[in-house]
Amino acid sequence: MNPLNQLAHIIYPPRCILCNDFLWRAPFDAGDVSSSVCQSCLRGFNAIEAPFCTICGKPFNSDAIENHPCEDCLRTPPYFQAAYAPYRYEGPILEAVLKLKYGGKTFVADAMGPYLADFARMRFMPEKPHIIMPVPLHPKRLRERGFNQSLLLAKAVTAKLNGKLDFLSLIRAKKTIPQTTLSKNERKTNVQDAFVLKNPSGVLKKNILLVDDVFTTGNTLNECAKVLMQGGAEAVFCVTLARAVL
Repeated sequence: MNPLNQLAHIIYPPRCILCNDFLWRAPFDAGDVSSSVCQSCLRGFNAIEAPFCTICGKPFNSDAIENHPCEDCLRTPPYFQAAYAPYRYEGPILEAVLKLKYGGKTFVADAMGPYLADFARMRFMPEKPHIIMPVPLHPKRLRERGFNQSLLLAKAVTAKLNGKLDFLSLIRAKKTIPQTTLSKNERKTNVQDAFVLKNPSGVLKKNILLVDDVFTTGNTLNECAKVLMQGGAEAVFCVTLARAVL
């Protein structure tokens, strides 16, 4: 750390981005999650561990050790090849997503994005993504919020992976109702035909890594993957910061 940054940290000691406690013992390395989240909050992150579905990433309440496809994915295979998240959508991670998505705290993406990139590399390599895409917002929603939280995470992921960021080819053409207000069946119909691929030649025979904040029912990611696969993509993988366990 250069002297100016050292002085700044002395005058303005860093605080946890979630609980606002001081990070007296944390290393001052912006981009390392441990420098932005206190140990108490980190202990509250509930990691998704084996066994889980090898397709949608859903964790199983089972004593079995091996991962395997869940019944839903076997009955109705999604368009994406795999969708994984490092954490369950609860506790401090839930608070982090809410701060980012609805509180406008974009620094949450700066802190969590690099870790998400490391997680994606661990889970999806050697299927290296040629293109990294965020789940798009409708232009009206983007104007209301002022930013796309999925794009912020995708930028951080792209910075650490050997891929190309593309946030223009896949667009949300239909303004949908917020998924959080709908039932499981309503969520599926809500996002049908909501996305359009403007440049199919750009994804032809390419591996795509879709980035979003939360996997809930998976309908939004699956609809995006459907459009990309129909556009000629080789495979679509999905990574989110958290996964709801319904």
